[in-house]
Amino acid sequence: MAPKNFRILVVDDERPTTILLSRILQEAGYSVKTALSGQEALGAVQRFSPNLVITDLRMPDISGLELLRRVKKDRPEVDFIILTAYATVENAVEAMKHGAIDYLIKPLKDPEELRVSVAKVVDRQRLVASELVQKEQLAEGLPSRQVLFAGMEDVWREVSLVASTDATVLIQGESGTGKSLVAKAIHHLSGRKGPFVQLNCAAIPENLIESELFGHERGAFTGAVKTKRGRFELANEGTIFLDEIGEMPLSAQAKLLRVLQDRTFERVGGTSTFSTNARVIAATNQDLRKLIAQRRFREDLYYRLNVFPITLPPLRQRSGAIEVLARYLVRNIAARVGKRVGELTPDVINRLEAYSWPGNVRELHNVLERAIILSDSGEIRLSSFDAVEGGVLEKVTGTDTLKLKELERQAIERALEKTGGHRRKAAELLGISLRTLQYKLKHYGLVGD
Repeated sequence: MAPKNFRILVVDDERPTTILLSRILQEAGYSVKTALSGQEALGAVQRFSPNLVITDLRMPDISGLELLRRVKKDRPEVDFIILTAYATVENAVEAMKHGAIDYLIKPLKDPEELRVSVAKVVDRQRLVASELVQKEQLAEGLPSRQVLFAGMEDVWREVSLVASTDATVLIQGESGTGKSLVAKAIHHLSGRKGPFVQLNCAAIPENLIESELFGHERGAFTGAVKTKRGRFELANEGTIFLDEIGEMPLSAQAKLLRVLQDRTFERVGGTSTFSTNARVIAATNQDLRKLIAQRRFREDLYYRLNVFPITLPPLRQRSGAIEVLARYLVRNIAARVGKRVGELTPDVINRLEAYSWPGNVRELHNVLERAIILSDSGEIRLSSFDAVEGGVLEKVTGTDTLKLKELERQAIERALEKTGGHRRKAAELLGISLRTLQYKLKHYGLVGD
């Protein structure tokens, strides 16, 4: 199925051709605009911001190749398919040399020929976007998918399905579960060309939040010495992330509802209406239904935001995630504080896994950072956690340890029975890594060395 936000501009000086191609592509699920000249196409590129341009090669004002050259100069990410009735090897080579992805002969022998060619472009852009995501993750501080979604593979499936759509997403979960990181992952996977713009609704004073969201004109209020663009304007063609949406004052909620309904807004103190194509992702650690009952949150806004809800489980419910996250965090924290730290030992991992982590990933990060700072031998020991204030990682008594180990051994044996002795499947069933399972098998004497 074609991604809903994949935009195609069809350019041809013959109107019947643009009508035919547009119909084929729209029926396939693409968003399509048309232009009857190269000059008209240049303006349409600015307004429509297409992912792909399908253009006739010979046109009276600007040729398809000239259009390609001009667009690629400012927007190298836009792909081109050249369509022409003048099929020569020279034309094909020239088009490809300047960056065309494909070269089709008109009239088309079969509409499927066009659909296949466009589908290849879509697949190519998805691949490029995937590679960019990896680079941007490093730049934005995002961990890999395996780390970010460790122990919540169901959430990853939801994210991968919704990312390429324009649907508004509401991320719910306890504090410290990584809601902002998941929002960034959705943005990067979406392929949107605009930026990721974040606003913490709890951090902005009530009298300034409207200005932060929609901007203001010079002189709109005391201190407004110059015109300012708001977050929705800055996030056009990208994503706006409204964190702690439950803290947004009711006055701003009414204005936000309008943006979600018709995608338009005015700056504070202004009369001009602006439109935005920003994709909205909101997040909260509160129960919005309770806030609605308390008349602190608009019910109509809730339904506008709750188009695609995603709930992040607390760390204590993410089976097998603590080891993955801890090893990742230790590497990153050690590099940041300038310490060389060895791999976490199984005893330390077991200690971490025995704790409920009410502060979730944020608490795990803070505990590990302190342990790394306190370590002076290049190794994080169990004793490193004893100094944490309030006994954050409470010690387990000898009796409790024996009970826990016996339960763990039994769980491993049952998992191996269910999977017919297949270790990798047993590890997946238990929610732990294969490496951890192999260690535990040796530890409990269930296999030989």
